[in-house]
Amino acid sequence: MQKRTLGKQGLEVSALGYGCMGLNFAYGELLDEAAAVAMLRAAHERGVTFFDTAEIYGPFTNEQLVGKALSQVRDEIVIATKFGFRFENGKSVGLDSRPASIRKAVEGSLQRLGTDHIDLLYQHRVDPNVPIEDVAGTVKELIAEGKVKYFGLSEAGVRTIRRAHTVLPVSALQSEYSLFWREPEEAIIPALAELGIGLVAFSPLGKGFLTGAIDANTKFAASDFRNTVPRLASDTRETNMRLVEVVGRLADAKGVTMAQIALGWLLACEPWIVPIPGTTKLHRLEENLDAASVTLTPIEMEGLREAVESVVIEGHRYSPAAQKMIDR
Repeated sequence: MQKRTLGKQGLEVSALGYGCMGLNFAYGELLDEAAAVAMLRAAHERGVTFFDTAEIYGPFTNEQLVGKALSQVRDEIVIATKFGFRFENGKSVGLDSRPASIRKAVEGSLQRLGTDHIDLLYQHRVDPNVPIEDVAGTVKELIAEGKVKYFGLSEAGVRTIRRAHTVLPVSALQSEYSLFWREPEEAIIPALAELGIGLVAFSPLGKGFLTGAIDANTKFAASDFRNTVPRLASDTRETNMRLVEVVGRLADAKGVTMAQIALGWLLACEPWIVPIPGTTKLHRLEENLDAASVTLTPIEMEGLREAVESVVIEGHRYSPAAQKMIDR
């Protein structure tokens, strides 16, 4: 597996990471503990060194899975986790990035992960009630204490990124980015390039849409959060399938899968972009990782971009409630 560097502080990770959320949270098809542990170990055995989790995934149980599965190879991997929510009775009840809450979250994450440090600590969502300077300052203290190595933000806007970066260098911004969601190209990616901050692309396969496995007749399980995603709703899917057709034509021409085109495109965009696809199936894991060897020529990249830009995507990427938490 090739390596990439996130930010100017030297955080080296595998070119493709593994998004752990879907192992036991949010999506309909969840794995039991033994199967989830096996999947995480399989990812590591195949060269993945970058694993993404968060306290809210479960809540808490996803971090426990990561800790249990990867404790024996802790020195070989990079673990990213996130803070930023307040919990009552085991459920999220809103945003909370107060300094004391950050410290409490970090202590909990360290315990669940079974480690003495977090490699990359993200603020999961920007808290409008807490100045980002206070957030960055708290993480700076945690880095000085050896509990955290690198600082990241998730779904933060350019103004917030710049303010945080003046207090503590931001190594990575986590943002949704894919052929299905290209809004970061407008302002986020230019700012990251200017500041020397890496981009960790979550949902790089459009929550499964870019694999071609979702069509107009697909029914999500009742517990699957994709039921709340407007651009995956049944009344928008038929229109949005035109994007899948575009990706499929190039995949057929190159003899690879649509998922590999989608991931290969991200890898070709910038050397400091790291996609973190997640899966519960071993053959999908191997398919995703093989995308690292897919080469898209400049002509193919330009042709794909032009074709994608000709497709008008319908629907927002989040429900109205979730959209309110996005800082832009």
